[in-house]
Amino acid sequence: MIIDHKMNSQYFKNITNFFVAGINYKKSDASIRGQFAVNNEQYSAILKKAALHGLNEVFIVSTCNRTEIYGFANCGYELVELLCSQTIGEAETFKNSAYIKNGIEAVEHVYTVGAGIDSQILGDYEIVGQLKTAVKFAKEQGFVGAFTERLINSVLQSSKLIKNNTELSGGTVSVAFAAVQYIRNKVVNPSSKNILLLGIGKIGRNTCKNMVDYLGTTNITLINRSPEKAAELATELGLRSAHLENLSEEIKKADIILVATNSPEPIILKEHVEGEGKKLIIDLSIPYNVEEAAQHLPNVQMVNVDELSKLKDQTLKMRLAEVPKARAIIEQLKHEFEEWCEMRKHVPMLRDLKVKLKELYAHPQYIQTTTCPKNIDTQIQRVLNETAGKIKIQNQRGCQYIAALNDFISAKN
Repeated sequence: MIIDHKMNSQYFKNITNFFVAGINYKKSDASIRGQFAVNNEQYSAILKKAALHGLNEVFIVSTCNRTEIYGFANCGYELVELLCSQTIGEAETFKNSAYIKNGIEAVEHVYTVGAGIDSQILGDYEIVGQLKTAVKFAKEQGFVGAFTERLINSVLQSSKLIKNNTELSGGTVSVAFAAVQYIRNKVVNPSSKNILLLGIGKIGRNTCKNMVDYLGTTNITLINRSPEKAAELATELGLRSAHLENLSEEIKKADIILVATNSPEPIILKEHVEGEGKKLIIDLSIPYNVEEAAQHLPNVQMVNVDELSKLKDQTLKMRLAEVPKARAIIEQLKHEFEEWCEMRKHVPMLRDLKVKLKELYAHPQYIQTTTCPKNIDTQIQRVLNETAGKIKIQNQRGCQYIAALNDFISAKN
């Protein structure tokens, strides 16, 4: 049951009451995670239900690798019940694979997620955009307050510094992306080349989209055993599709050929490419879908999945070595955020002090016994700033409150 408490207190909204509850790829497989994927309609319903129960600072991150709910609550299970009230999966199933973090541990988790340190592919920078989108949605619904705003801005700043000052997101970490990086690094002006992609399963689709995004080209022809699937993806991305019976003709026209068909027998034969001009062929299939005799022709430059995997493994080693640098950046930004949170505890006292100072200024006895400063607002702000600074050093709110009043009363022109 969700506990029905109103949570508008400044003292409630601090690090000690901040939670994250989630599941990710580490303890749950895709079939389980799929039960707790949250679309925008479900997200909106969860936020509406949160408002009914006094939870008014909440956001949800839902990707193929994780579903997490963040926010202020009495306990983490309160957020679990809220999330699972709108998902296909049951709360008990979620709890079996869930992690619940509280306080500074929850805050640190946001930083590691934003940096890609907690991603299935170390350094995956895609999570930054997903985090931004998740928080933007919650903000549009009125569920992002000062704490979340400050935290996410700090996390994004941290992520940007890590991106610019480390190699945590450098190199290539998937075969599909490694193939595109290989083309970009080895082929002069790849956007001017005729590219043929055979097979649009998961690897083929990812490779195709990466080529469009990173090579800046739509000069790509798709062939698939199911021609309607090739036509559908071609229409979606503004590409061209062809039928399998036209394979020989399309191979002749292609400068770059990518094979991702996973056929038990070779698709590209020696007769397809012999004497047909220079060809770069990248075989992403296991078993190989390019006939061995075709691989050794003088006009063929052959790259297979094993060679691309070596690039991927080298990248992961490099990224792993960058983790300490990334964590040092996170620690610095996290420390600054903690300082802001600590000072935020004193906001009610400082606000009350400001009211009291204005009351003192308006009191007849104060006006008679002091020389009125030319700009009372400047004087009050000076006292508030100095008081905040002293509290930061000594953390004695009551003593500093009294000292500030005395300081204000004794102020002279």
